[in-house]
Amino acid sequence: MTTTAPSDVRPDPPDSPDDRSLTEFGYRQELHRSLGRYASFAAGFSFISVLTTVFQFFAFGYAFGGPVFFWTWPIVFAGQLAVAACFAELAARYPISGAIYQWSSRLSNPSFGWFAGWIMVIGQIVVVAAAALALQMVLPAIWSGFQLIGDDPAPTSPDGAANAAVLGVVLLVLTTLVNVLDNRVMSAVNRIGVTAEIIGAVLIIVLLFTHSERSPGITFHTGGGGTGLFGALMVGSFMAAYVMIGFDSAGEMSEETHHPKRTAPRTILTALGAAGLLGGLIVLGGLLAAPSLTDGRLGVDGLSYVLTSSLGDGVGRALLADVVVAIAVATLAIQTAACRMLFSMARDKQLPFSGRLAKVDPRTGMPSAPALVVGVLAAALLLLNFASPDAFLAIGTTCIVMLYLAYAMVTGPLLVRRLRGRFTAEGADETGAPLFSLGRWGVPVNALALVYGLFMTVNLAWPRAAVYDPAGGHWYFQWFTVLFLAVTLVAGAGYRAYRARATAARSPEVVPASYA
Repeated sequence: MTTTAPSDVRPDPPDSPDDRSLTEFGYRQELHRSLGRYASFAAGFSFISVLTTVFQFFAFGYAFGGPVFFWTWPIVFAGQLAVAACFAELAARYPISGAIYQWSSRLSNPSFGWFAGWIMVIGQIVVVAAAALALQMVLPAIWSGFQLIGDDPAPTSPDGAANAAVLGVVLLVLTTLVNVLDNRVMSAVNRIGVTAEIIGAVLIIVLLFTHSERSPGITFHTGGGGTGLFGALMVGSFMAAYVMIGFDSAGEMSEETHHPKRTAPRTILTALGAAGLLGGLIVLGGLLAAPSLTDGRLGVDGLSYVLTSSLGDGVGRALLADVVVAIAVATLAIQTAACRMLFSMARDKQLPFSGRLAKVDPRTGMPSAPALVVGVLAAALLLLNFASPDAFLAIGTTCIVMLYLAYAMVTGPLLVRRLRGRFTAEGADETGAPLFSLGRWGVPVNALALVYGLFMTVNLAWPRAAVYDPAGGHWYFQWFTVLFLAVTLVAGAGYRAYRARATAARSPEVVPASYA
């Protein structure tokens, strides 16, 4: 497939193999290439951020599934590992910012790829909002003074939901500021935050297992929402599905990474692998160390309750402070990934105000306009929390569905290419070694990735009243994910139709095929 880069973009003369990995696709090096392997790993791991996401959704998973919801973790991990393996192959062949958009465009056609990028970037903005809401799960548990609105810190209460929005907006102001400063500052914050998160996660695992109250056999017990084993697993899988997304961020940062063809595939897989291992152990440790599985608190306060009750207020709060760092860094990393997607699509003149969104500050190497757009839109989404506490779950589930669908819009075309024999394993990375390849396992792994992704998309979006509108009277929250996706698609189709008419009016006889 030919590049979708606009005709007026001319690459600068390549100065290094890293630059040539970009200029061969018709783009010039504008973002500053300063990230090493650990920084690339940090980009993926901090997006996943096991401490942020496990603490945020553990209570939900337990409330609906009971202890047996633990087994959704290895199931989701296996499915996402198949997706990550496919993405690792693509990251080696297309080391370009806006990974999902770029990969889908080159595997299918520019129109299909545009919708993949559009769904992905909207989903990423929703993820930014969802991650910022996670502060409510830990800050009031550390100090009651962080409960600025009302007295009830539970995120499912009106007070807790409103307070979560306030804390989230404050965090978004800080992450937006970092995202306009300098990519070296952003990278340093990411690396430090990820290091602190990994250390904190290991400490939490050790302490939880050394304070176990019961045996691992408890994970075979059902409970919670009374939906039966299958229903418990389907709803309980929301937590694992929410945790294990964003590993593609290493691909998003390819234009800022040294040796991206070699580095990005490995860091995509290691980020997901590390998160899968640590997160699974935290979930299991939380179930084993909880003071009680029947007093109702585990399904409301989640792991914050386990840490402060089992480990004591001092140790528990210290570990929760580490979780706060993880949440802040995760929000930063997700916002950064969304910025790179906006930048990549705008550089190809595929978005409104593309000229401004594609502008990179030559001093900082950062596209500042996308950072502001993502920050403002994510903050606007947080205002839904003032309308109803149910918005907390609606926002969280919607972002997962959007990303899962965008992922399927990559793995689907990739599988078609494999079956037609049009996906090659040939090529070499910057060191001359063969590109990462699944070889003969490509078709079965790719097929598993696609089937799993589509199944989970439907499972997550299914409008279960007991899940999305438990109090009743808010039909729009029950159908929020479906409606949000429909609006996203209609808005995207409307913009493309308007753009096609405008292009035809300016140049009725010359319409670039890549933008048709």
